[in-house]
Amino acid sequence: MTRRLPSAPPLLPGLDYVRPLGSGGFADVFLYQQDMPRRSVAVKVLPSDERDPDLLRMFNAEADVLARLSAHPAIVTVYQAGISADGRPYIVMEYCPGSLSQRYRLERMPVPEVMTIAVRLAGALESAHRAGLIHRDIKPSNILLTTFGAAVLADFGISSPLLRDSAGDVVAMSIPWTAPEVLAEHTGGTIASEVWSMGATMYSLLAGHSPFERLEKGQNTRDLMRRRIARATLVPVPRTDVPDALQSVLATAMARDPDARYASAQAFGDAVRAVQRSEGLAPTPLEVPAEEWLPASEYIDFSDTVARGPVRSRLEHAARRPRPAPETAVRQRDEDTSLATPSPRRPVGPWMIGGIAALALLGGAIAAAAAGWWPW
Repeated sequence: MTRRLPSAPPLLPGLDYVRPLGSGGFADVFLYQQDMPRRSVAVKVLPSDERDPDLLRMFNAEADVLARLSAHPAIVTVYQAGISADGRPYIVMEYCPGSLSQRYRLERMPVPEVMTIAVRLAGALESAHRAGLIHRDIKPSNILLTTFGAAVLADFGISSPLLRDSAGDVVAMSIPWTAPEVLAEHTGGTIASEVWSMGATMYSLLAGHSPFERLEKGQNTRDLMRRRIARATLVPVPRTDVPDALQSVLATAMARDPDARYASAQAFGDAVRAVQRSEGLAPTPLEVPAEEWLPASEYIDFSDTVARGPVRSRLEHAARRPRPAPETAVRQRDEDTSLATPSPRRPVGPWMIGGIAALALLGGAIAAAAAGWWPW
């Protein structure tokens, strides 16, 4: 299969192109410098000649899903999305300089770090599941590292509604980290299959290879991997520093029977936190959204194939009054002035009351003199 050449970076307002970051099956990612506020951002762009409605649907869904979930500290943040001047949809996201794509194959990752990543990932997926969404492509390369070294989940391009459990809805899959029932096309993805993928991803980070991968050349074709995932017995991680309790957590998460796995991503994260405690480590916070957040989240249309770009903001106003004639305007201003709120009265002190009484007596005396009558 011929590999697609990356497309040219688009001209985007307020962003200066820096360099390419990578190219995937249907999109390219570039590094840009944002002018205001000043920061580095990653921009994911569809190729200029791409008109496939399915890809546009996936692209729109990813932008909407990330906008809904990216407030979570373990999910990559999206800043904006739109259509470039040459008609290409793009998403502006948080720039994450690191990834676990190859690191686990090149070095022996510490067990405490892997457990921390597992709990963060569990919190991110539990949040997505509570919002009615599943990721469907959990694997090491979709775990990025922020500039602060924190692991975040990315690439929601093939996510889907949790309630739409359709076997024919499989868009793409990464076989080494895909649950047996999804490979068999019995389902397009469930919470149980997400738990399996979490276990397979954590196994990979510890072992340096995916769970059913063989070191012999030619033993990892798609068909052989499918068969091993469907029928082979899971071998424990070949490391003496991996606690037996953690080996047990991975085995439960990757049970062949979906009903034998952890019932939720949170349950998987809690099991890993229990291992952390047993090893004398501070448990990693498992962050999930507050209950009041769920009703406020908006519906995501996964069938949207429209290229959505910036639109002019508009506010609905009541009908405006016609501009009055000059003399009417003057009269209206006078009326408005007369109806203005009066200034607050100054408090009346005793000396003012006495002065008013004296003036009243003086006025009475003057009136009596004028009438020719004196009281004495």
